[in-house]
Amino acid sequence: MKADGENRDEAQMIASILGGNTQEFHALIQPYERSVYSMALSMLQNEADAEDAAQEAFLKAFRNLEKFRGEAKFSTWLISIMLNEARSRLRQKKTAKTDSLDELNEGGHVSPALLRDWREIPSEVLERQEVGHMLQVAITDLPPIYREVFVLRDIEDFSVNQSAEALGITVAAAKVRLHRARIMLQKRLAPELRRVMPKRRWLSWF
Repeated sequence: MKADGENRDEAQMIASILGGNTQEFHALIQPYERSVYSMALSMLQNEADAEDAAQEAFLKAFRNLEKFRGEAKFSTWLISIMLNEARSRLRQKKTAKTDSLDELNEGGHVSPALLRDWREIPSEVLERQEVGHMLQVAITDLPPIYREVFVLRDIEDFSVNQSAEALGITVAAAKVRLHRARIMLQKRLAPELRRVMPKRRWLSWF
């Protein structure tokens, strides 16, 4: 997660909050507010719902702060709370897609991706408004289990290990899901990019 709090003594801040200095909680979560909201929005696809989910996640983090044992990074623990909150809301709306079919094969062989990373698309291309919109739509259209790991790893800069921990899955499963997410984006974006910029040779990336 991209945050300004990497060098803070968060253990000390948490101890202070649990000791009664509750005003410090906002300072604790402040570096992660954008990332938590971004993750909520990527899952719920509605700004109002994302705001509500993020606020509820922060509230639950505050109420359960004494349960944080420091075995994982605070940011990882926080994002896992948000993920659970968003998933709960999706279940309530009955819009969450089943992931049982994909779970059956997550330990299997995966062929190398032609596009190892969506960030290999040239920056000058991504800066075009139309292309940026294509990428956002493509990410939004990913099935939830792939969108979650993609946003954590490739948008929020979680490590694969941190992503797996936040999602409650194995590192191997996280790698497979991330690989499949990138393949899905590759297949979705390649023809659209060729249409938008037909003179560019896209074979280097797709």
